[in-house]
Amino acid sequence: MGLSDEAFEVSCPDCGAILKVDPVARAIIAHTPAPRKRVFEDFGDAARALREADARRDSIFAQSVDAQKHKDDLMAKKFAEAVKKAKETPLTERPLRDFDLD
Repeated sequence: MGLSDEAFEVSCPDCGAILKVDPVARAIIAHTPAPRKRVFEDFGDAARALREADARRDSIFAQSVDAQKHKDDLMAKKFAEAVKKAKETPLTERPLRDFDLD
């Protein structure tokens, strides 16, 4: 079975580009990029998507601002709960230290 000296085409399974390969040189001699897919059908859809992205970004920012405003209250409640839990469970024995194990 002899190898042909003619170049052959291979399509990329990932992007769909067409590569032309020379079997003698074992190199790609031509490349045809895959056609670009349209993200939006018309400008109305693109404008609507941008408005929705703006609204989503504003909503996320408002949530983060609200979380920062109430961060001090939340940390104070967590600290109070940790102190309450520490008082309810007294230490019965001393904690082990590294040099106690020697």
